[in-house]
Amino acid sequence: MNRRQFLAATTVLGLGIETGLVRAARSADMPIRMRALYNKDGSFSDLAQSLEGQRITVDGFMAPPLKADIRFFVLTKKPLAVCPFCETEAEWPEDILAIYTKRSIEVVSYTRKILTRGLLELGAFQDPDTGFASRVRLTDAVYERA
Repeated sequence: MNRRQFLAATTVLGLGIETGLVRAARSADMPIRMRALYNKDGSFSDLAQSLEGQRITVDGFMAPPLKADIRFFVLTKKPLAVCPFCETEAEWPEDILAIYTKRSIEVVSYTRKILTRGLLELGAFQDPDTGFASRVRLTDAVYERA
């Protein structure tokens, strides 16, 4: 096998692996990492764009909710003891995802990992009830302890 054949073979294999990863990520049961939804420049990744409108699973931690009897919460990569949106001194997390449910949420301890499943939506949105702005979110979502 010469260099050109080797490069062609590895490219084909690489595409096969990437296609397999994308196919696996499309499965609602395999959790997707929040960072996989973004490119380093903050734009949406090819994966995120290919999954828009589809039901996906993401794991993380429930940030303390903005208020009681609310139908959305923020999923974070790391546990947060205080609401980053309520405390002026709290550090804004880099990896967050707004989760919109059909029912009022039941708060899960910020130290407990959860799995969320919902329809991936991309683009600017401002919640009419709270004013919370998001660029990416899961709607029609459900969650459970991991």
